Amino acid sequence: MAGCSEQEQATSEPVQAEAASAQGGEIVVYSSRKEHLVKPLFDQFTAETGIKVSYLTDGEGPLMARLEAEAERTPADMLITVDAGNLWQAANMGLFQPVQSDVLEANVPEQFQDSENRWFGLSVRARTIVYSTERVKPEELSTYENLSTGEWDGRLCLRTSKKVYNQSLVATLIERHGPERTEAIVKGWVDNLATDVFPNDTALMEAIVAGQCDVGIVNTYYFGRLQKDTPEIPLALFWPNQQTSGVHVNISGAGITQHAKHPQLARQLLEWLAQGEAQAMFAGINMEYPVNPNVPVDDLVKTWGEFKADDLNVEVAGRRQVEAIKLMDRAGYR
Repeated sequence: MAGCSEQEQATSEPVQAEAASAQGGEIVVYSSRKEHLVKPLFDQFTAETGIKVSYLTDGEGPLMARLEAEAERTPADMLITVDAGNLWQAANMGLFQPVQSDVLEANVPEQFQDSENRWFGLSVRARTIVYSTERVKPEELSTYENLSTGEWDGRLCLRTSKKVYNQSLVATLIERHGPERTEAIVKGWVDNLATDVFPNDTALMEAIVAGQCDVGIVNTYYFGRLQKDTPEIPLALFWPNQQTSGVHVNISGAGITQHAKHPQLARQLLEWLAQGEAQAMFAGINMEYPVNPNVPVDDLVKTWGEFKADDLNVEVAGRRQVEAIKLMDRAGYR
């Protein structure tokens, strides 16, 4: 399958949200995906349906806090954010309402949706191993767990544990191995670090190119961005755990807000985003994988090859998030 992250550049787009929500044929979306990733989709949806989409972009934390504070006064009909951990948290805060939709059930695999139908995945990203093609042979690599062994002492780079992407990866490891084994794995990673942790995946990959380390763990689309800008970059992706659990995958997704003023229109947008051309756009713009298995991947993404993905429901990333954060802290992973 399947610089700064969507949430990290917490920009706010003026939308006159309150005014928009009071008019017919308009919906309001809060999005932690940046403007250039969502605006083309909203423009296309409006062109096809005549329904106007106003939107506000910011980090997922501020947007969830805003929704919670606004409560029934919110103008927002939908929240789009990244990582199942964030979607799970928003659902547990009571920010979403359940959606019953045959269209969504037919187009979003069960693995990528909330068990209570409060949120649905819209694109898939893999968090996988990236390595230096100058200093590492792919046959030296095997699993996430193997990166904790002495073979990689002083050769590993990691992004900060404060990022939800790594918390979700560790949450999945806990689900697979239990806390004791997972803590040993994470401690092994920490022991093998070549340098301090990085604030983002792009800086991590640049460190590998510079020779500070040989391998790291990143989201696939960050690699895609670098590869698009520098096709000859001496890095490659490796799909770990192909003989065991599969590659760790996560999602970006959306839910209809608990106090949506236009829930039917919001459902129409959510269903549209899960199908056909919209799926190709949603994933392709950010070099992710469509959540809809019937939609082809972007041509560049296709060159990375196919892989076996972990089949756990991604909501485990939220369910075990607190446990993962505590475990990472105990292991000295900062």
